[in-house]
Amino acid sequence: MNFKKIRYSVSKGIASIVLDSPKNLNALDEAMIDDLLIALDMCAEDDSVKVIVISGAGKGFSAGGDIGMMYKGIKGEELDFVGAIEKVGKVSLKIKKLLKPVIAAVSGPVAGAGFNVALACDFRIAAENTNFIQAFVNIGLVPDAGGVYLLTRAIGVAKTTELIMTGKPIDANTALGLGLVNKVVVLEKLKATVENFALKLASGPSLAYAGMKDLIFESEYKEFESFIAKEVEHQVRCGQSEDFKEGVTAFIEKRKANFQGK
Repeated sequence: MNFKKIRYSVSKGIASIVLDSPKNLNALDEAMIDDLLIALDMCAEDDSVKVIVISGAGKGFSAGGDIGMMYKGIKGEELDFVGAIEKVGKVSLKIKKLLKPVIAAVSGPVAGAGFNVALACDFRIAAENTNFIQAFVNIGLVPDAGGVYLLTRAIGVAKTTELIMTGKPIDANTALGLGLVNKVVVLEKLKATVENFALKLASGPSLAYAGMKDLIFESEYKEFESFIAKEVEHQVRCGQSEDFKEGVTAFIEKRKANFQGK
């Protein structure tokens, strides 16, 4: 399979999915989202794959949505905003329904949809330099990729409301304290730490793991798919707003946005 925006490999029962667009901090554009959906299906269908590790190339995990692409869209270039929003929600849903353990190895920026894709994974191991941010509010959008659904179940309504409405970044140790990550390590040890943990899971009882994920989904995420549909409605509405245009333009122009609630 020739992927455009990810690297995919399988070794020792571990499938490695590397977000591979370091020039824009692995922004989740439609091409990368398409690659992710295909790779996750491959992981599900390949019996040799016991564990999946998702990581990012370069200086960070993912900056979230591709704001450069959004800016071109609001300036009149063709942009399938709805298609991209629908697909990124499916990435998180596939991870949750995939009956194999999924580990996110994160470092640097973990923003927007990138934050929420990592949150959909079963485990998150973070380097000390990791910064998490629900950046949607800064460009007049609601969280996508299942963000509100996943966050409220992870850290509760009050803290979720704070993170999504303020867009306040949090560092790796704060995320550890909130229960958003399982472990924090120095950047130089991230790869080895994740690999050792993945190898341990790969040698474990995969049938039991599948049952555990199925039961967790049944217990906590049964309505996730219908939530994603509602999320798309809100995101499309926001994506058609003047506030969204102003937020993206202000980001590109490196100034404070002047939102009007329109």
